[in-house]
Amino acid sequence: MTHPTDTYELTVTREFIAQHFLTVPDPGPEGEVNSHHFTVELRFAGPELGEYGYLVDIDAVERILDDLEARYRDTLLNDLPEFEGLNPSIEHFARLFGDRVAAALEDPTPTRLTVRIWEDDVSWASHTRRLDTDGHDE
Repeated sequence: MTHPTDTYELTVTREFIAQHFLTVPDPGPEGEVNSHHFTVELRFAGPELGEYGYLVDIDAVERILDDLEARYRDTLLNDLPEFEGLNPSIEHFARLFGDRVAAALEDPTPTRLTVRIWEDDVSWASHTRRLDTDGHDE
């Protein structure tokens, strides 16, 4: 039995290298194409576990991450359609990455997803969203 304030969390991480350049005025060295060794953390949270005692099936999350790693690995983020008209900051990247994770989840048990993306050993950004029962943003 769960208590109304109980929350389960599960985090799955993935690493890959991708490139970008910032498109803001006076971006400094980040205005040139540069590579980052990104670490993506997907943190799922919710008050209940599913039928088999999982918050979310780790294998299903790994398959989603396989697809997203294939999309972003060794690419120039600026060239991807989801970044059109956006400065490819890690803040935008965290939200856009989460859009794709939320769309790929089937009937999730978790009610929240936080995507944290590290661009190096000291800098990260995150985006948190609520998940509905269809696996899409509310």
